[in-house]
Amino acid sequence: MGKSYDRIDDRLRVFIEAQPVFFTATAPLAADGTVNLSPKGLKGSLAVLDERTVAYLDFAGSNAETVAHLRENGRITLMWCAFQGPPTVLRVHGTGEAVLRDDVRFPDLLARFPDIEPSDHGLRAIVVVTARLIRDACGFAVPYMAYESDRELHGQRFSREDDESLSAYFAKKDHIATSIDGLPGVPLPLPPAPR
Repeated sequence: MGKSYDRIDDRLRVFIEAQPVFFTATAPLAADGTVNLSPKGLKGSLAVLDERTVAYLDFAGSNAETVAHLRENGRITLMWCAFQGPPTVLRVHGTGEAVLRDDVRFPDLLARFPDIEPSDHGLRAIVVVTARLIRDACGFAVPYMAYESDRELHGQRFSREDDESLSAYFAKKDHIATSIDGLPGVPLPLPPAPR
């Protein structure tokens, strides 16, 4: 193990798409800035766009550190762990961009996620990551864990919101429009979601 790849081949794509959870890591440029590490899930919210590009849907939450860090410097790492089957950890180190809802590219990118209803989850942006380095590791110490199902709570909570009420919800949060370190996050109010 510990091999580097120049692209996401079919074997790596199958591995990525089979994992029910992945993690994102970003950080601001400031040496004393807050490093952010977030778990991501929900079946259908991640897509391998091509051999060097991965995208995921950025849903409503209590902060927007990833978006803020990407807007500042674009650095991001994605990580998948095999909790079943052969022990594997895969990381994509690269550059990312938060494509916001009013971006002309947004509708075409959104079409790459046909298996999820984004309005049920307060979709804020689509994060597009271009791989600079793709590397695996053994994962020998990663435990076996069984996937039961996605939680329904996120969809139950945010499917009640429209664009106006979602913007109002975000405006009440300390770290949506501005990150923990004071960087610009998700611009508010949200532009209308494409229909």
